[in-house]
Amino acid sequence: MLILEGLARHYGDRRAVDGVSLAIPRGQFVGVIGRSGAGKSSLLRMINRLAEPTGGRILFDGLDVTALRGRDLRRWRARCAMIFQQFHLVGRLDVLSNVLMGRLSEVPRHRSLFKLWSERERALALAALDEFGMGDFACHRADQLSGGQQQRVAIARAMMQAPDLILADEPVASLDPRNTRIVMDALAEANRRHGITVLCNLHSLDLARGYCDRLVGLADGRLVFDGAPADLTEDVARQLYGLEAGEVLDAPAAQARPRVYPTALVA
Repeated sequence: MLILEGLARHYGDRRAVDGVSLAIPRGQFVGVIGRSGAGKSSLLRMINRLAEPTGGRILFDGLDVTALRGRDLRRWRARCAMIFQQFHLVGRLDVLSNVLMGRLSEVPRHRSLFKLWSERERALALAALDEFGMGDFACHRADQLSGGQQQRVAIARAMMQAPDLILADEPVASLDPRNTRIVMDALAEANRRHGITVLCNLHSLDLARGYCDRLVGLADGRLVFDGAPADLTEDVARQLYGLEAGEVLDAPAAQARPRVYPTALVA
């Protein structure tokens, strides 16, 4: 279980995250919602320790994440995969090499520098690409792919870390509606097939309602909602979105497409 105890992040006088406490069981798909600047990205970056908390604690299955340093911190970041809006692929490298980078924390540096990947590692990477419909693009340069394809490669790379937790920071913000659905389906697949806990920052309430088991709403860094998508009232939506609430509530709730998941391919 992931537990946040009074988590805070201050930038001078500005409180980006202000005393957030949450308990998230393994295997949940949690949507973190709210306007831009509400503290969503700061919250995820603290969980991964890309940003240092000003106060509070992060616990995962009894491990005090806020106390980790050095090698232990690197191990935590391998268990806690980040997916960003901008993909962060190496454009000049082929897709398979980008996915194999998800194993960097597990192999000696000389092996990664000279691309000395084992047959098992290559097989796992190809299986991850196949899982997200990208197997046919393994030999393509990453910068030749569309945005949606690049984001699916980023998810496959995250799966190579064998993570306990995926943190997705606005993963569909730069995508068209069709690719938005494809990428959200891929995250849902990682969650349901592998039982990986997913925290996904989303601006769109209809996407959050369609894909997430639970919604956590932030406004001005504070937790103002924590519950099932069906429990999000118009009053809470106004707290979260202000003048944008009418537009958000008028949008029909998105329906995640049902899937049947075979036995997991990636360890």
